[in-house]
Amino acid sequence: MTTASASGKVILFGEHAVVYGRPAIAVPVTELRARAAVTDAPPGAGCAIVAADLNRRLPLADAPPEDPLALIVRLTLAELDTAPEPDWTITLRSDIPIASGLGSGAAVSTAIVRALAEHAGRPLAPGVVSALVYETERLHHGTPSGIDNTVIAYEQPVRFVRGQPPQRLRVGADFWLVIADTGVASPTKLAVGDVRRAWQADPAHYEALFDRISHITEAARQAIETGQVTELGPLMDENQRLLAAIGVSSPLLERLCVAARQAGAGGAKLSGAGRGGNLIALVTQHTAEGVAAALRAAGAIRVVVTGTTTDGE
Repeated sequence: MTTASASGKVILFGEHAVVYGRPAIAVPVTELRARAAVTDAPPGAGCAIVAADLNRRLPLADAPPEDPLALIVRLTLAELDTAPEPDWTITLRSDIPIASGLGSGAAVSTAIVRALAEHAGRPLAPGVVSALVYETERLHHGTPSGIDNTVIAYEQPVRFVRGQPPQRLRVGADFWLVIADTGVASPTKLAVGDVRRAWQADPAHYEALFDRISHITEAARQAIETGQVTELGPLMDENQRLLAAIGVSSPLLERLCVAARQAGAGGAKLSGAGRGGNLIALVTQHTAEGVAAALRAAGAIRVVVTGTTTDGE
C-alpha cells in the first residue's frame, strides 16, 4: 500500500478579485486533510476508485469523462505513462467539509496524484501536481482562479496571481485563525458565476471594488512578511465589507463576524466563495478558545483553530 495526503486551505485575502487578475493570499490548513491509499488489485481487475466516506466504488473504465475523481486519475496515469490501465485500487478519505471554501476537491485530487505517483515510483514536483489538479478544478468551479490547487499542491502560504508562478510568503511572526463552518454549502461555481454576471452588467463598479481588495491584499502581504500580524485584523474587516458589497456575504456570515469580534477577534471575514461556507477570524492563542465558543453559540456547526508559523509549518 502507498499512502499520501493533502491539506485543506483558507483564503486570507483576495477571493473573487483573484478571478480578475488581482492577488490573493492563501494558507494551508494542516489540521484538515484528504488521504488517498493505492493498493495492488488482482491481475485484470483494472483501476477502481473507492470513496470510503461516500460508500462509493467506481471502476475507472465505467466512469464518465465529467467525473472529477476519474478525471484526475486518468490525467495522472497519463502523466506517469502507465498504459495500459494498472490493476490498482485507490481508496479515499477526507475530513475536509465539501463546498465550504476549504479546498476539499483540490485536496482530494492532490492526495490522489501524490499517492499514484508514489506508487508508480515517480514522485511529481508540486508544479506538476498543481497543473494536473487545476484541470479538475475547472469541473468543480467553471472558471477557477487556480489558488486552491496552488496552495494545496505546494502546501505553504502563498501570494497568488492568476497566470503567474506562485510566490511563497515569508511569515514574519506566528498568527492564529479560528475557522468557523456555517453549515451552508457554498458552491464556488455558482457564486463566481453570479459575480461575473454582475461585473458584466457594471464593470467599472466591480473593477473598483476589485482594486480596493487588491490594495488590502498587498497591505496584508507586507504585514505578514514583516511580522505585523495585528494589522491583519482591520484589513480582514475591510475585505469583508467589500465582499458584502460584491454580493457574496450572508446574514449568517455577518452574524458570525460580529460574534467573533465581540469575543475578542482582531478581525473576521468570509473565506472562499461566500454566501455560506466558512468564516475566518484572527485570534491569539489566548483568545482562540473564547472566540471559538462564541462562534459556536452564534450558529457555527464546526470550529477549527489553525496556526501559521514562521517556518511555514
